[in-house]
Amino acid sequence: MRGAAFWRTFAMPSAIGLLGCIGLVSALTGDGWRDALSWAALGTPTAVLGWAWGHKRK
Repeated sequence: MRGAAFWRTFAMPSAIGLLGCIGLVSALTGDGWRDALSWAALGTPTAVLGWAWGHKRK
């Protein structure tokens, strides 16, 4: 059960961090489709942050 609780807590932050890393690497290594990938990958954490701020728990 400990492993399940760990992944329940850290799965989404890990995925957001991985997306950020993918976006940064793709932005630094190429042009064309990699630019589009970097925009999408770096825009997703920003959109999630905006959504979280708009839907704060009470």
